[in-house]
Amino acid sequence: MSTTSSSDAAKYGWTAIPREPTRTFTNTTSNNLHSPSAHSPSTLPYPSTPLVEKSLTHISQHLPRQTLNHSLRVYYYGVSILTSQFPEWLESGRLDPETWMLTCLWHDWGTTHENLRKTHMSFDFWGGIQALQHLTTPSFGSAPLPQAESIAEAIIRHQDPGPSGTITSLGFLIQIATEFDNMGHHKELVHPDTIKAVVDKYPREGWSGCFSKTIREEIELKPWAHSTAIEGFADMVEGNEVMRPYG
Repeated sequence: MSTTSSSDAAKYGWTAIPREPTRTFTNTTSNNLHSPSAHSPSTLPYPSTPLVEKSLTHISQHLPRQTLNHSLRVYYYGVSILTSQFPEWLESGRLDPETWMLTCLWHDWGTTHENLRKTHMSFDFWGGIQALQHLTTPSFGSAPLPQAESIAEAIIRHQDPGPSGTITSLGFLIQIATEFDNMGHHKELVHPDTIKAVVDKYPREGWSGCFSKTIREEIELKPWAHSTAIEGFADMVEGNEVMRPYG
């Protein structure tokens, strides 16, 4: 481990919390879920730092539009969840917006046609490794190693839900925000007006069919893929009733 201070490590998401969402939600300040507030991309702007801008430029050149839009929706849903359910995470510097944005941008890097065929590894593992390598190079701004490592671990574990053990706060947030956009899970955490505003700016364009096809493609190419760990994964994505009205 590096000698990074505990406060710096915490802001990059290195705080252990229960992997099971119901346990984490009962550990909030009020020990209860809050009614979500309505937000929009205009009220929750993403952090336009050099590291974010370089990543966004690079990723926009490689990810299909539907995948990039998904990544940006996940960012806004996650910030909305943080604001409503875990405001103390932001107020105490427990998780900084740049680290969250970078995690969202890179989390599906491994799903492209090229990347699925570039490695024997599962897309989430490969994506995490690629994020770590890119973000620590001078051309991307040389992210602090604890930040890049946190992003990599969160991406590697973003398809790793379960009832036991712990996960980083960053990993937890990317799990529930992607599950929301992909499968409609945790719908009680996001206001319907937030969904509409986010989808208006970053349309789904048939994302449920697009991503379910990618899952099946990966499993056909790699029967050992981590995507097989979620029983009925592709079917749940394809049958996302919460997002069906939004395309």
